[in-house]
Amino acid sequence: MFTSSKKEAKEMQQQIIESAGKIYNYLSSKGEVTINKLRKDMDLDDNFTYMGLGWLSREDKITYTQKPKSVTVQLS
Repeated sequence: MFTSSKKEAKEMQQQIIESAGKIYNYLSSKGEVTINKLRKDMDLDDNFTYMGLGWLSREDKITYTQKPKSVTVQLS
């Protein structure tokens, strides 16, 4: 089991927030994109890409759409 100190947890949270900001800016300029395209275009670790998307979802900043072969995301 992985445990972290409060300092490590705070640093990870900061990385997630920064990732969310990068994703927000990307979506602001690109509009609706597939999650796969976003993952490929972003210079982020996949884990932080997904955590950033989760952060934005929690804040009601993005909308997901299920397409026949993919899921797209865009700013709300």
